[in-house]
Amino acid sequence: MQLLRSTIFFITMVVSAIVFAIPAVLLYPLSFRTRYRFISQWARFNIWWLKVTCRLTYRVEGLEHLPREAAIVYCKHASTWETLALQGILPPQTWVLKRELLRVPFFGWGLAMLKPVAIDRASGRKALKQLVERGKRCLAEGRWLIVFPEGTRMAPGKMRRFGLGGAMLAEKSGHPVVPIAHNAGHYWPRHRFLKTPGVITLRIGPVIDSRVHNAAEINARAEQWMIEAMTDITGQPEEIVERK
Repeated sequence: MQLLRSTIFFITMVVSAIVFAIPAVLLYPLSFRTRYRFISQWARFNIWWLKVTCRLTYRVEGLEHLPREAAIVYCKHASTWETLALQGILPPQTWVLKRELLRVPFFGWGLAMLKPVAIDRASGRKALKQLVERGKRCLAEGRWLIVFPEGTRMAPGKMRRFGLGGAMLAEKSGHPVVPIAHNAGHYWPRHRFLKTPGVITLRIGPVIDSRVHNAAEINARAEQWMIEAMTDITGQPEEIVERK
């Protein structure tokens, strides 16, 4: 049944991506918020469909920590789930992502309509400069910016040292950092087709004030909170993986 349920979910997810992508492109002349309201319905639908087909749902802790102003979100990256769920939890948002994702048919078209901060990660310092410049514009326009500071999806129980890009953007822009931890990787693991029934816990942490902390301090505080939150949520310690 787990295989059957996961297959039904996957087929619907792919078909719905195609259905949403075509009209999404036609909405390009309209405002960001109009495009976002339409495109984010795809994510909301699939989170609902995940509950119906795979019996996988979630609970949110710490909503009281969300600031009123646009923020930089430091989110644990362990699954595809968080890229969908955050659209139903946080204000209108976009993401820092690798430029190659915009070339994926249908899915990439929808991403492009949401004005992501797409960078060429192979360009080194140039990529960092792009992130800061484009990220500041995004935040100034009132859009929240989702950063996956580990840079890639990590297996359960492992956490990669955070990259400097999001922290540099926070230091230069003065916008707050909101850390988010979750255990979705235990239910919808990376590179795995099967989804395990259950309740994902997503925890929002206290704001890190970038006006009083520099980039190194922001990362240190965010990493420490993430380690403690993940250990508490999953009941197992996080193994820190250094960046190469």
